[in-house]
Amino acid sequence: MATALNDILFRLSRSSSIMIERRSILRLTDVSSLAELAHREYQAGDYERAEQHCMQLWHQDPENTSTLLLLSSIHFQCRRMERSAYFSQLAIKQNPLMAEAYSNLGNVFKERGQLKEAIDNYRHALRIKPDFIDGYINLAAALVAAGDMESAVNAYATALQYNPDLYCVRSDLGNLLKALGRLDEAKSCYLKAIETCPTFAVAWSNLGCVFNAQNEIWLAIHHFEKAVTLDPTFLDAYVNLGNVLKEARIFDRAVAAYLRALTLSPNNAVVHGNLACVYYEQNLIDLAIDTYKRAIELQPNFPDAYCNLANALKEKGKVSEAEEYYNTALRLCPTHADSLNNLANIKREQGKAEEAIRLYVRALEIYPEFAVAHSNLASMLQLQGKLQEALLHYREAIRISPTFADAYSNMGNTLKELQDVQGAMQCYQRAIQINPAFADAHSNLASILKDSGNLADAITSYKTALKLKPNFPDAFCNLAHCLQIVCDWSDYKHRMKKLVSMVQDQLESNRLPSVHPHHSMLYPLTHDQRKKIAGKHASLCLEKVSLLHHQPFRFSKKLPAGQRLRIGYVSSDFCNHPTSHLMQSIPGLHDRTKVEVFCYSLAPDDGTNFRAKVANEAEHFVDLSGIQCHGKAADKIASDGIHILLNMNGYTKGARNEIFALKPAPIQAMWLGYPGTSGSTFMDYIITDMVTSPMHLSHQYSEKLAYMPKTFFIGDHQQMFPHLRNRVILESAEDATAGRRVTDNSIVVSGLDIKPLLQVACVREVTYGGRLVEVHGSQRKEVSYFTKLTVLTIPSLQPIQNMIRTNSPSCTINGVTIHNGLVTQQTQSKASAGEEVPRDLILTSRQHYGLPEDAVVFCNFNQLYKVDPSTMRMWVEILKGVPNSVLWLLRFPAAGEAGALAAASEMGLQQVNRRILFSNVAPKEEHVRRGQVADVCLDTPLCNGHTTGMDVLWAGCPVVTLPLETLASRVAASQLHTLGCPELVANSQEDYVRIATKLGNNREYLQAMRAKVWKARESSALFSCRSYTADIEALYFRMWQQYEAGSIEHIVEWPSKFNKEST
Repeated sequence: MATALNDILFRLSRSSSIMIERRSILRLTDVSSLAELAHREYQAGDYERAEQHCMQLWHQDPENTSTLLLLSSIHFQCRRMERSAYFSQLAIKQNPLMAEAYSNLGNVFKERGQLKEAIDNYRHALRIKPDFIDGYINLAAALVAAGDMESAVNAYATALQYNPDLYCVRSDLGNLLKALGRLDEAKSCYLKAIETCPTFAVAWSNLGCVFNAQNEIWLAIHHFEKAVTLDPTFLDAYVNLGNVLKEARIFDRAVAAYLRALTLSPNNAVVHGNLACVYYEQNLIDLAIDTYKRAIELQPNFPDAYCNLANALKEKGKVSEAEEYYNTALRLCPTHADSLNNLANIKREQGKAEEAIRLYVRALEIYPEFAVAHSNLASMLQLQGKLQEALLHYREAIRISPTFADAYSNMGNTLKELQDVQGAMQCYQRAIQINPAFADAHSNLASILKDSGNLADAITSYKTALKLKPNFPDAFCNLAHCLQIVCDWSDYKHRMKKLVSMVQDQLESNRLPSVHPHHSMLYPLTHDQRKKIAGKHASLCLEKVSLLHHQPFRFSKKLPAGQRLRIGYVSSDFCNHPTSHLMQSIPGLHDRTKVEVFCYSLAPDDGTNFRAKVANEAEHFVDLSGIQCHGKAADKIASDGIHILLNMNGYTKGARNEIFALKPAPIQAMWLGYPGTSGSTFMDYIITDMVTSPMHLSHQYSEKLAYMPKTFFIGDHQQMFPHLRNRVILESAEDATAGRRVTDNSIVVSGLDIKPLLQVACVREVTYGGRLVEVHGSQRKEVSYFTKLTVLTIPSLQPIQNMIRTNSPSCTINGVTIHNGLVTQQTQSKASAGEEVPRDLILTSRQHYGLPEDAVVFCNFNQLYKVDPSTMRMWVEILKGVPNSVLWLLRFPAAGEAGALAAASEMGLQQVNRRILFSNVAPKEEHVRRGQVADVCLDTPLCNGHTTGMDVLWAGCPVVTLPLETLASRVAASQLHTLGCPELVANSQEDYVRIATKLGNNREYLQAMRAKVWKARESSALFSCRSYTADIEALYFRMWQQYEAGSIEHIVEWPSKFNKEST
């Protein structure tokens, strides 16, 4: 759209002079027919003949001021300013009080750029004739040109006081007010003009411009359409209509408006350029390119067209050509801010971050109100981790352009990174409010809804994004993950095929894949694809830290005599988090004569005992959460002289891999917290074991393998849940008299000290277990596994059943208080979270969870995203093969329950609501303890229960697993080998079903396996943090030996019985 000021200058300079000339000519009407003829010829634009007749009149009557005024006007129209001024001055000489002559002379001065002289003449004319409307109009035009807008407004307003019906003047006043940002006043002017002359198309169009500026898009469209209806040849109105339709993304109608404009003005380069922009938005890139080139052909010095052509070429992947056209635009106009901004985008994508930032800053120096450049610069600052600076630029972009949907959406991403969930959600919602068709904002909103647990709304938003933008990898892959979480496997094979294809396409085009590294294990990707996905994220970290220009750290190759090896553990999870539940005792168990331990926290203190334990027991505890600069954090680690730095986050929430990318330690290793490769060049080792990461699968890791002698996994359960070492089984006197079989998991009382209970009731010991056939190499051997169950016989189970039914906190058995295992979690928060060991006797029963007393209870306490259709098919087959059995799952999340049940039903499971039972997610202590009342845990092969696997094993529940090829799918097998239970590790889906079915149908086999697991918890190394710490220390020294020798190689040889058996 043309600027309002240009509109004003053009209209006023033209229309006011014509009006003056018309008044001057009217003064000749009573002179003679010759004067009338000259006047008609002037109006018809035949200035040559009009001049000839006027000259005849002048020679006849040299003092006729009307003739002199007409001659002045004729010469003005013919651009003969000297002659025009001459005749105006003659008229003034004849009549010094002739206001029109001063006004015409003012027009000449204005045309020459002598604005002061022009304004003086107009004002003099008005002093002579205060009701001289044309004088006010001409004065207003000169004041606008001089930049005195308020005085111009007053001049227009005065003219309208003398004649309120001058709708053209009213519209021109509206243009001036619009240019001054006084939109409501401008709107009033246009409405009054339309009221005076309803067919005045210009006012309709100008009113449309106001509505557009006020973001009243539909009103703007209506008024532009009314303008072109009133005047089908109104070029500017068609262009304005096309522009607003383009901004509203109503592309078909925008094209029609521009094409109509081109029928009126076929060689209008600007309209060709605007039309090309619409083709570009419609993804008609080739047509856009041709149309941009036509605009350039019509106007070779057209920087906007070169810039937009470059955009289209970039979209086609012709980046070098695009760069050339951006540079052409800048040669034509070195201050072309759009080209600077878009060229910066290319530099950014090329990894030239500093050059990109320089160009963005240059664009903003030229045009400080450039909202897009502010937003782009903000995104670069966000990548650098300068989140507060990024927010400032996003807010500036929004201040400049309150309807800038992209800026709102991107600011939402920054707020999300700052953990401001509500702020982020508001930004996404505002972006969608501004542009309901903004697919990226719908996808971003979906992501934060997903992270907040609102999966139903997240799925809806992802689907909306995909309707708007069908080929949208981020939305598609995140939707796939949501559907995986809620067990929606409709069209699963097609979805997986499409996801893999999208990821491969992104990898081939060197784009950041839409599948997060931590989710890649869930999909049928190749090892190479998974490693490359991680690698792209690692490369992003390297790009970020490259902007810091940090000098490489230098390290000694030798450990000085007498100096201990310095180990640094880096994690955001030294808090109430599964990682701390596993390893919180390790820092305090290190041998301080050999190693010096530093724990670096990436998160602030959450006030839990988990944090306090690590902070108090580690030799050094450093909180890096307040050091947001990755370079300074790395400096701190390097200044501590760390020799081996452990990455415990990988690509999980809270990670700061940028610190590791700066390599602040000579050796860096992945450990425990992330189940996969970093894909990076800056991590040297991944600490694992030969079952989890056998050498034939080493190609899936970017790191060298560093084997622990047993499992690389560890759990702190001996310290956190020692009360689960002791148990008492309750039975009623009626059951004892009837000789009913005692089970170890129907009603269980656990506690640190169970002696008070044993001293006041009838207690007996029952031998529980059976015989197993174990395979050792080529030999098969029958082995007996038995344990003693302490069974307490009480007169009746009714008090316990009443306690559970009424949700009472406790009941008494012969004077001893027994606490309800569910209510305990509500009254003892520290013990509930696992921060303290419960001191009470706690009862857990199948009745608590609606589990049948006499059935075989298979369980899985993992998050439901780990379940896939093949796993559910195996589970259904097991349930069919063990008729008196149920499967106990968690509402993890609750939205997944319906999907899992529906899938099982479709797979042929009858009475699915009675065969698959769900419980709510529980606090940590209950989560571990309730595993006692299940019979067998069925692991998820896709991604095992890692911490959860340790939890159920500590509860004495056997785990059946099927290792695949990823690290995440093999952890349970490693745990079971260390526990001494390799017979629970299947080698195929059929074997998995066979093992589980045998456990379900063979009571002696199940009892033997449960007895074996119960005893092995204490005797094996699986839960021994002390022996684990000694092993990992030895591994650290082997890493250092390799470093001193100048090579980083696999560390896989541990001369132990475990290795031989595992192999």
